[in-house]
Amino acid sequence: MPAEILIVDDAPNIVLSLEFLMKKEGFSVRSVGDGEEALRAMADKRPDLLLLDVMLPKRNGYDVCETIRANPQWQSVRIIMLTAKGREVEQEKGLALGADAYVTKPFSTRDLVMKVRTLLGLQVG
Repeated sequence: MPAEILIVDDAPNIVLSLEFLMKKEGFSVRSVGDGEEALRAMADKRPDLLLLDVMLPKRNGYDVCETIRANPQWQSVRIIMLTAKGREVEQEKGLALGADAYVTKPFSTRDLVMKVRTLLGLQVG
């Protein structure tokens, strides 16, 4: 059964490209457009990995990440934060709140796929 990825981003063009990229890699993909939808989607069906934008409507990515990490049932979910904010302080904040990785937009699709595969314990290459 393929790993499930939940894409959380409010930019339709980014969602489309991430969906295409992850489906091409054989993953099952769902996507939502804001932080509250992300938490509802987590409660409906726990994904294996989140691609989580920082700048989101309703609840930002940091808040979503912190909420996920506070729930013992969601501890195994891997989180890659995606953001246009590349400053070190933002990266440190995301990692301190429990993100497994932090990727700055624009990102290399190859590097992102490698990070996803690595965090899911899948063969890279």
